[in-house]
Amino acid sequence: MAELKIVITGCMGAGKTTAINSISDTPLIATDVGTTDEARLEKDTTTVAMDYGTLTIDDDRVVYLYGTPGQERFAHMWEILAEGALGVVILLNHRREDPLADLEIYLENFQQAIANSTAVIGITHVDESGDTDTTAVTPYYDYMARHGLDYPIFPIDARAGAQVRVMIEAMAAMIQLDEETDEAV
Repeated sequence: MAELKIVITGCMGAGKTTAINSISDTPLIATDVGTTDEARLEKDTTTVAMDYGTLTIDDDRVVYLYGTPGQERFAHMWEILAEGALGVVILLNHRREDPLADLEIYLENFQQAIANSTAVIGITHVDESGDTDTTAVTPYYDYMARHGLDYPIFPIDARAGAQVRVMIEAMAAMIQLDEETDEAV
């Protein structure tokens, strides 16, 4: 059986914990604690180490999902969690003031992991922004074109397991494995 490690990263409030929880076959392992800084105005808890869940795609593939903390002060965990990842999902909260700046931060910080694997971009909170899926993703595709990047972009509701699963299955399909060794090539 092929075992795929995928890291889900993005800013605080993008929906990393929620996305993993919405599709995990096993109970979510989370390291959430109460927020104590200005972030408490946005949400009550924040991930400080990681989230973990699993997703069985089919009889031949299981995905181990690792969610990173979103706050940059926990960035030391990003490198640890990205080690050995075969894919990186970057979740962006479309309601934030400058989600393209967030995208740049995560592309830069996960540059090595992405270079050794692949990436997809998930755009969350589109339904709360008043944009349609089409108008919401256009700035992200424009950003990618300007930077010569070609990663799939998915507008998703992190609470909707079916939407998150489609994104994760698309990433799993992008990961090519050596069928004899089950290692990424």
